[in-house]
Amino acid sequence: MKTLWTKWNNLTLIEQILVGLIIGTILGVAFPQATGISILGTLFVTALKSVAPILVLFLIMNAICHHEQGQQTNMKDIIILYFIGTFAAGCIAVISSFVFPVKLVLAQAATDIAPPSGLTEVMKQLLTNLVANPVDALVNANFLGILVWAILLGIFLRMANDSTKHVIGDLSDAISSIVRLVIRFAPLGVMGLVFASISTNGIGVLKTYAALLALLVGSMLLDALVMNPIIVFAKLRQNPYPLVLRCLKDSGITAFFTRSSAANIPVNMRLCEDLGLNKDTYAISIPLGATINMGGASITISVLSLAACHTLGVEVSIPMAVILSVLAALSAAGASGVPGGSLLLIPLACSLFGIPADISAQVIGVGFIVAVIQDSCETAINSSTDVLFTATAEYAKRKKAGETIKVSIFDKSEKEEEHIA
Repeated sequence: MKTLWTKWNNLTLIEQILVGLIIGTILGVAFPQATGISILGTLFVTALKSVAPILVLFLIMNAICHHEQGQQTNMKDIIILYFIGTFAAGCIAVISSFVFPVKLVLAQAATDIAPPSGLTEVMKQLLTNLVANPVDALVNANFLGILVWAILLGIFLRMANDSTKHVIGDLSDAISSIVRLVIRFAPLGVMGLVFASISTNGIGVLKTYAALLALLVGSMLLDALVMNPIIVFAKLRQNPYPLVLRCLKDSGITAFFTRSSAANIPVNMRLCEDLGLNKDTYAISIPLGATINMGGASITISVLSLAACHTLGVEVSIPMAVILSVLAALSAAGASGVPGGSLLLIPLACSLFGIPADISAQVIGVGFIVAVIQDSCETAINSSTDVLFTATAEYAKRKKAGETIKVSIFDKSEKEEEHIA
């Protein structure tokens, strides 16, 4: 037993989730009557539902209150590209979800959902939720109200003394640690969720997960190979693919396996050096991008939220889809640094369409089932675009000064070549 426990602990979280998925599938086929196993999935979803509101509050509040005034003085173009890229990724996800709608298999039917009938009702519901009592917002998982209070508290706490900011930071870290603890039980939760789905709906439910995963990965590929090159071309007015592919090769592949934008910061720093970028710029933009540049997270939030809408029969109009893209971009910037952090912000987007917290928590659970591949692809998009947009902003400035910009997919940087020579 000790040997098995040691081997289990040596596995990464994604590998453990994969094991849980396999075991849940086998048990669901072989012992569908063992309904007690499904309680593991119920407990996991309930824990996610309970921790998500407080996590969103403190993550966003902490990020804003620690922001120093004047920090963005030389970063305007990069930050604009970060937001455009994240928003565009959400748009890609929305369009893909309309063209290839995916329905989820949820354990609990939504009987109390009241989908908005039009943009007027959406705006009324949006404004009502925005001004909700903060305690009521936390108790009822009103994520829009939580978002507003987090932003307001964060803005005014910027003027607080350092000790107060440290307390906010410590609380944010403590809640993130609780989230990590909950996510450590994801393999058992996924096992229970998969078992419940298969024992109730049969082995065919795996096709639903495969379709969802294909939609997520396909949207991310479209963003990486179509949308991002368009953004780069609009800024540089030259072939964007050498730079795009260089960033995907040197940053995206590493991030795919590390599954952490923060852990990939040293790799991105080295790539920026190889590309000959200004260290004073990328020393700020790369760590900042690891926090706020979250195109992959925007795709995940949008796709899963719209999958929930398709499942529940909620009609989403074009204006509502635009609002979703903006909200996904803003909430993605506050995604937690823990594995599956973007999944915990799905209730924020689902609340736009009147989807209750119980249902959106189940959608999070479905997200963890496909996270074996989704999380790796998401991180690859997030991290590689940190370098892509940093380089794009600087190269555009150099081109205006009359400099010719050349980027090779495989060659080493000019600095290294000069050193070798």
